[in-house]
Amino acid sequence: MPTLTPPSMPTAPAAAFDTTIRRRQTRPVPVGNITIGGGNPVVVQSMINEDTLDIAGSVAAIQRLHELGCEIVRVTVPSMAHAKALATIRQTLEATYRPVPLVADVHHNGMKIALEVAKHVDKVRINPGLYVFEKPQAGRTEYTPTEFDEIGQKIRDTLEPLVVSLRDQGKSMRIGVNHGSLAERMLFTYGDTPEGMVESALEFIRICESLDFRNLVISLKASRVPVMVAAYRLMVRRMDELGMDYPLHLGVTEAGDGEYGRIKSTAGIATLLADGIGDTIRVSLTEAPEKEIPVCYSILQALGLRKTMVEYVACPSCGRTLFNLEDVLHEVREATKHLTGLDIAVMGCIVNGPGEMADADYGYVGKTPGYISLYRGREEIKKVPEDQGVAELINLIQADGRWVDPE
Repeated sequence: MPTLTPPSMPTAPAAAFDTTIRRRQTRPVPVGNITIGGGNPVVVQSMINEDTLDIAGSVAAIQRLHELGCEIVRVTVPSMAHAKALATIRQTLEATYRPVPLVADVHHNGMKIALEVAKHVDKVRINPGLYVFEKPQAGRTEYTPTEFDEIGQKIRDTLEPLVVSLRDQGKSMRIGVNHGSLAERMLFTYGDTPEGMVESALEFIRICESLDFRNLVISLKASRVPVMVAAYRLMVRRMDELGMDYPLHLGVTEAGDGEYGRIKSTAGIATLLADGIGDTIRVSLTEAPEKEIPVCYSILQALGLRKTMVEYVACPSCGRTLFNLEDVLHEVREATKHLTGLDIAVMGCIVNGPGEMADADYGYVGKTPGYISLYRGREEIKKVPEDQGVAELINLIQADGRWVDPE
């Protein structure tokens, strides 16, 4: 048998790793009373489902989302009547609730609609693949440089009035590229690729910059996570090369519903946020918009980018667990979920408990059958009967002045 030599042990502790996410530096872009980028917290967005001709329904939907923590609300404006309805929606919100930052979607040759809605919202979102819609030509095999430039000029002519209006009002624009709706000439030139998405965005950015308008937010969404991630990473590289610092709006479009929709959105959004990429996010679920907001905040909380609720640390349970961990975690969560800014650990036994929960503010640990130990940080404070554990945890938080009563 060969002799196995154990690896040498370090003589001194390794240097501590920096676990802080270093966010990409971007310019601040105002959207009503919210600012995207510029070092501000990552902003949470969603979109109402109501027809904006339904004034009362739209106002109620916007208010519901805003009360849940949605900081910017998007609406769609498929016609001039919808655009004009935004004036009443905004006035009603301000009169009966409060100002809410609003974004309007404009599609399909929507210059007149865009100019109207720009008077009533804080940001206009356009899709480069649809804003100047070109009907595909049957049998086309290529775009000549002349054809490419002619359409580029038409885009500029159509976009310029909107850019000037937003610029002069101090408002903003999202250049929102979608993988599934690239313009035909981009598909012919670059293929159905992240490169085509990036070049589509850059074409519109250059038009805006030539008109001295830089209140821009960029998105490059796709329904497939690898395409979405690649497009945003390429966009960052191209912007760095060109000296651009526009903030990015992250999202996996058409993610679906349920558990998989949430996992899919998290896979794309969290991957980029962990790289420091992203200034505002929207989780797009085929569910009520209200269901999107908790997912957004959970992603941001898990990455340490925003702390808006209690962070619960809990072991997966094993044969050493001294109480019903799932039930106790539920009890602790129900009693404390209204708090913010705290880390609370619920650990099943003493073997891993104190070590695994070392970063928590408070700990609830099974120590001996029928009893639990309460910790403040690494310090054991008291041992109490299991049936008193949740009440005593609340008492400890109250004694530290960190408790607030639920509304």
